[in-house]
Amino acid sequence: MPFFKKKTSYIRMNPKSVVDQKFKEPDVPKGMFEKCPACKTIIYQKDLGKEKCCPSCGYNFRLGAKERLALIIDGCSFAEWNSDLQTKDPLNFPNYLEKIKITQEKTGLDEAVLTGLAVIDGVEVALGIMDSNFIMGSMGTVVGEKITRLFEQATSQKLPVVLFTASGGARMQEGIMSLMQMAKISGAVKRHSDAGLLYLTILTDPTTGGVTASFAMEGDIILAEPQTLIGFAGRRVIETTMKTQLPDDFQKAEFLLEHGFIDAIVDRFHLKEKIGKILNMHK
Repeated sequence: MPFFKKKTSYIRMNPKSVVDQKFKEPDVPKGMFEKCPACKTIIYQKDLGKEKCCPSCGYNFRLGAKERLALIIDGCSFAEWNSDLQTKDPLNFPNYLEKIKITQEKTGLDEAVLTGLAVIDGVEVALGIMDSNFIMGSMGTVVGEKITRLFEQATSQKLPVVLFTASGGARMQEGIMSLMQMAKISGAVKRHSDAGLLYLTILTDPTTGGVTASFAMEGDIILAEPQTLIGFAGRRVIETTMKTQLPDDFQKAEFLLEHGFIDAIVDRFHLKEKIGKILNMHK
């Protein structure tokens, strides 16, 4: 029997204090990681690259107009057109102009479309890029006017038009004025076509509403990025109206390609090359 025994000390804790104890969560900087909407993989931001494509499933994340511009044009060949147009408030919609100003500061754009003269694979083009970050790329009067002038200037200068679409449809804050842009742009597209000039459309996620119902689907050649949402009315509206269950991939680019609505699906890594080939073929 040992003469000395090690004394064990105990610390008594209040059970309530253990339950109430708050453990600090890891401090992760905002924007460091992205979650892929398609495969749900958590991706380190830098692994997306400038193309912003998921390394696991190839999903194409949404790009802003200026990010898209950097991927498509040759060098610094872009010269903007009609940047002086200003959005008005025809319906006196509450806080509409304030929202426009905030969005302009956030995106660095004047409106939901960027238009101008550019060079792609050595070919001079009239280029338009819609941006879903600007009130979901909605089509208001200035958007309609800028795209109309894009086609008119392309017609007068005998240039092909390359237009990237991304929109939630007509802009409700401008009511019927917004819907009128569909016919106005379509008229300019027809005059451009009558002049024997090429119109190439690239549908990006999402392209919906009045944009789809007009100029987005009027291109001589229509391309789309993988898994792009393309449609007119929303899925629930169609299912309720038709009283039927739609396929899971309904209104996706792959579904539209299968049913002949678009000509090809091109991933972002090969998009500039494909556009260049088409332009040079029709030069």
